[in-house]
Amino acid sequence: MPAISIIIPVYNVEKYLRRCLDSVLNQTFADWEAICVNDGSPDNSAAILDEYAARDSRFKIVTKENGGLSDARNAGMRIASGDFILYLDSDDFIHPQTMEIAYFLATRDGSDIVSFTYDRIYRPQLMVRHKLGLSTDDVVPGRMAKRYNLANIKTLVTDDVYAYATERAHNAFNPKRKWLIKHCQVWKNLYRRELIADTPFIKGILFEDFPWWSAVMLKNPRVTIAPLPLYFYIPNFGGIVLSAKQLRILHSLCDGIADAYARYRDNATAYQMDKWSRNFKWYFIKWAFKKTKYLDNRADTDAAIARFRELEKMGALDTPPTRMARRLRCKICRFIKTCKNEKN
Repeated sequence: MPAISIIIPVYNVEKYLRRCLDSVLNQTFADWEAICVNDGSPDNSAAILDEYAARDSRFKIVTKENGGLSDARNAGMRIASGDFILYLDSDDFIHPQTMEIAYFLATRDGSDIVSFTYDRIYRPQLMVRHKLGLSTDDVVPGRMAKRYNLANIKTLVTDDVYAYATERAHNAFNPKRKWLIKHCQVWKNLYRRELIADTPFIKGILFEDFPWWSAVMLKNPRVTIAPLPLYFYIPNFGGIVLSAKQLRILHSLCDGIADAYARYRDNATAYQMDKWSRNFKWYFIKWAFKKTKYLDNRADTDAAIARFRELEKMGALDTPPTRMARRLRCKICRFIKTCKNEKN
């Protein structure tokens, strides 16, 4: 039984896959298994996976029909046997000490989650090169060469994840700014497997990280926060998020909001509900509502109205906790009412 199972969904990424798998192979920590889920990829990814599995038995391949990112992660999780789980997207890569650092901190602190971050220099660098028409394929981030002394890593350990996790804009004067767990991407944390084993991702939606992370927070995990840039995130210049229709994005966001709200309504303490609502729920509602301005036909607008009515009916729009949320609720109510009157 390995210490860490790293789950890597694979779909149409032959251009980046070797770099991703090499970053796993080059880890300074050896006690891992890499579960590579071939999600019906139509390109040469399957052959690359076979190549790495033949080279190192720690690479395990799961082949399935295409079901999307959530379905692939769920498939990997079903066979994962490690004490801890790490998620890695197959077009991204990780620092050589990622597993060493995360596992050391998890076992040292008895934590359920170790939270790190992504390199915030590398991604903008690639975006600039892309806009200038320059190649982004062979750019190696400088921080890949940095080596960390485990004894000198500064961390914060908390049993109150809600005090630090947020989707809100980050005020430079916030004294907690350094320690905030910013946003809810699943790939910038190491998780104790038993914490997340019964929490699958919602199949078929975009931005599945939000309802999943909301559910994980509700379990009151002990968290070690180590704000080190250990993950290297590649901008998806033409992938599913950028090319998806605005209505599909709206539907996905509303699905996530509804799922998470129902879970919090039925299980959360008043403190958890308040913190989650302030720091997550209303920011995703705002994001979903922004999509309505891009809808250019009656059918799509009616579909959006129906989704916001569903949220209103279940209580997800009740008791907005901030000025921003109160204004947003008024805008949504006017949108529903005005569009209803126009239709009549």
